[in-house]
Amino acid sequence: MDCTRAKIAVLGAVQGVGFRPFVFRLATGLALNGWVLNSAQGVFIEVEGPLDALQSFLTRLRDEKPPLAIIQSLESSFLDPIGYSGFEIRFSEEKGAKTALILPDIAICSDCLQEILDPANRRFRYAFTNCTNCGPRFSIIKALPYDRPNTSMKQFSMCPECDREYHDPTDRRFHAQPNACPKCGPHLELWNASGDVLAREDAALLEAAKFIKEGKIIALKGVGGFQLLVDASAEFSVARLRTRKKREGKPFALMYPSLDQVRLDCVVSEMEGRLLRSPESPIVLLTRQLRESRVAPSVAPGSPCFGAMLPYTPLHHLLLLELRFPIVATSGNLANEPICIDEKEALNRLAGIADYFLVHNRPIVRHVDDSIARIVCDREMVLRRARGYAPLPIRINESVPSVLATGAHLKNNVALSVGRDVFVSQHIGDLESMPAFAAFRKTAVDLPWLYDVQPELVACDLHPDYLSTKYALELGRRVERVQHHWAHVLACMTENELDDPVLGVSWDGTGYGSDGSIWGGEFLLAEDGSFQRVASLRQFCLPGGESAIKEPRRTAMGILYEVFGREGLRNHALPPIADFSEREIALLEKALDRGLNAPVTSSAGRLFDAVASLIGLRQRVTFEGQAAIELESVIDFNIHDVYTFQLSDDSPRVVDWGPMIQEILLDLQRGESAGYISAKFHNTLTEVIVEVAREIAQSRIVLTGGCFQNRYLLEKSIQRLSQENFKPYWHQRVPTNDGGISLGQVIGAARAARATTLSAKGAAA
Repeated sequence: MDCTRAKIAVLGAVQGVGFRPFVFRLATGLALNGWVLNSAQGVFIEVEGPLDALQSFLTRLRDEKPPLAIIQSLESSFLDPIGYSGFEIRFSEEKGAKTALILPDIAICSDCLQEILDPANRRFRYAFTNCTNCGPRFSIIKALPYDRPNTSMKQFSMCPECDREYHDPTDRRFHAQPNACPKCGPHLELWNASGDVLAREDAALLEAAKFIKEGKIIALKGVGGFQLLVDASAEFSVARLRTRKKREGKPFALMYPSLDQVRLDCVVSEMEGRLLRSPESPIVLLTRQLRESRVAPSVAPGSPCFGAMLPYTPLHHLLLLELRFPIVATSGNLANEPICIDEKEALNRLAGIADYFLVHNRPIVRHVDDSIARIVCDREMVLRRARGYAPLPIRINESVPSVLATGAHLKNNVALSVGRDVFVSQHIGDLESMPAFAAFRKTAVDLPWLYDVQPELVACDLHPDYLSTKYALELGRRVERVQHHWAHVLACMTENELDDPVLGVSWDGTGYGSDGSIWGGEFLLAEDGSFQRVASLRQFCLPGGESAIKEPRRTAMGILYEVFGREGLRNHALPPIADFSEREIALLEKALDRGLNAPVTSSAGRLFDAVASLIGLRQRVTFEGQAAIELESVIDFNIHDVYTFQLSDDSPRVVDWGPMIQEILLDLQRGESAGYISAKFHNTLTEVIVEVAREIAQSRIVLTGGCFQNRYLLEKSIQRLSQENFKPYWHQRVPTNDGGISLGQVIGAARAARATTLSAKGAAA
């Protein structure tokens, strides 16, 4: 019988998912000889046997792979046989470029969950149970390849039983790097606020559950950092957490014991249910039930949604099993700071917030927040990309130079390109505090180190005052500055695998424009490797500059001044004007007349703020997007009318929303409801998009930027564009907000570098 050798390279997320034991079982089942090993690049296989058996092996390798494995490429070649006897799993290799994909932290699988609930199992109620199909990955890895000595589990020596599982190719814990049991693995402790140990192991968990029932705030060390937990039905306790955490109005996330309990408070579609139960297990934004909820009012004041999730670690499952009611599960930090990852650090930073600390001794290598997602137009849309998603890469069509992108100022993350992969880091947050900036710097160093890459380029935002921009300029490398809204468009194009030409609708609150003004309501035509600003919203002044971002009433005054001049600030019946004193109005008039601390902007996000202020919903905000969220929450879905707007003929075209503002004031005089006005406002913006698309005559429309976190605006825009025979595209796995900026910066810098190279070649010729 003729024998042939197949040499196979499998690249992708194929480490830590049971891929090698799967290969072992497949090869031995087909009576093939050879070996399989992990390397820093991926999984390599050599198998020998009859050609038909090798062909079957290759087909089944892709078709029957483990559920968590992601195969990006599978390259094979047939060679002369060497004469292997048997099949073996070889030790990992660390040499060569590090291109293997690191898996995100994955929710507990059904097999492990069954074990921790089985009194006869040796892992009964063990809070750190995992296998090759679940458990921590990105939060514990220190270096590639993904093997136990390269993780924070190195310090735990396996007992004989765990060691047998780890080395048995037929066991689902074969080379499960965090493998452990109560005898040899991490353990729990409950501390008081002074760090004194009150209880250990299961007793610590039971005592923590008792304290939560009593209304106490527990700081829990999870898989990627600390969470603050409190009974979601206890208004006094939730309000106290808000005060201590200095988080005035931003909604808290909820963790429910079961999907059935989620349905008591939220409307849950089939797709939303699947997302809640998925291995990624994100926080899912769900519409609240209209009936009265047991959830305390302070959990999500003014929001039409609850952010709900299910338990995703053994520790969470065991805790919720004791409680049997929903809890607030919010990040363990003060407002505008990164989450704590070390128990000693938590005692210091969470002092005065948490009453007790439920901790463990498995070190967390890097912080990883909970991800946030929602379902839009029957598709998953990630709004915060962290646990369950990061650091899986975005695959691009061609190799690019190695670029480190430092991201935006808000919702920051960083990105790194390696060949055809762009690795987008976990969510870091707003760079408004020194701890947040320190976390940013650590991540910007961590990602290139993990993949052993020295970036050829550094990409950053145009804004000179962003800390991320300043950091990029201090690295001493070649820097490419990428305009903010162009980065948004490029990120969405990349995710949807689109080439030029494309019309990008890039709407958000603030972005530094190419002309030095504040952009935010942009229509950018992508063509010939760059962009042209073909239209934008009419500009207006922001009295008070940065203050206007936190005070929609100021933005409303800028809008009224733009449309009516000084006379627009005289109608004291209007909510924003009534909120100012006569002296304050006089000062605002002077500032607007002289253009003092009143920068001009084309921001769509600020337009939402202004309308929310004009109709009396919100004059001040405590978190980004609060006014827009409340404006969306009151929409009357039965209203399909639109307001008037005008589109200029010059280039770039200007969308004049002035007539809309005049008509909104008339509706206010007629006593129309906030829901009626909000619906017409949103409907008008969708018609603005359609009208500009008609004028530019580009069929492919990209919808991106923070404004498209608004579900009504996004779905209505998609619907109307489709009705008018345009092809709309939007974000799915990469955030539409500033969490997508770093990906766009990588692509923008790579395009600029390619253009420079081509120009140099042309000059030389």
